[in-house]
Amino acid sequence: MNILVDADACPVNGIILKIAKKYSLPVTMFMDTSHVTDKYDCTIITVDKGHDSADFAIANRIHRDDIAVTQDYGLACMLMAKGAVVLNQNRFIYTDDNIDSLLMRRHISGKLRRSGKRSGHINARKREDDERFEKCLESVIQKLLNKKSPKE
Repeated sequence: MNILVDADACPVNGIILKIAKKYSLPVTMFMDTSHVTDKYDCTIITVDKGHDSADFAIANRIHRDDIAVTQDYGLACMLMAKGAVVLNQNRFIYTDDNIDSLLMRRHISGKLRRSGKRSGHINARKREDDERFEKCLESVIQKLLNKKSPKE
């Protein structure tokens, strides 16, 4: 089990690394050339700034029962199709039951933006958001580890 992160605009990279260290799980962060950093103790894969470069790099490296963190609904859909568990930075787990409506909402929002309309206000991130994400990630890891361990 690996954790792959669409890390360019991800506010929970530190939380991911802390929880991964607790469970001795490898983390790979994908960043484009404008976000490269060496402040994270994990594997960092740098991709071109091109549209969807990080998405395709992640999709090409994901495996069944890996965990991915992204806020990109399209990428989430691709990763789910490969058997990964995909989380949003806001403690949201993508599922077969919610991905279609999320993709439709993204499509409608894109049409509105192209026509000059502005979408809703994004609330500032709070400590509680980080705490909920941390609990969610830990819960997903525990479920996957229990799934792999033999039943007694």
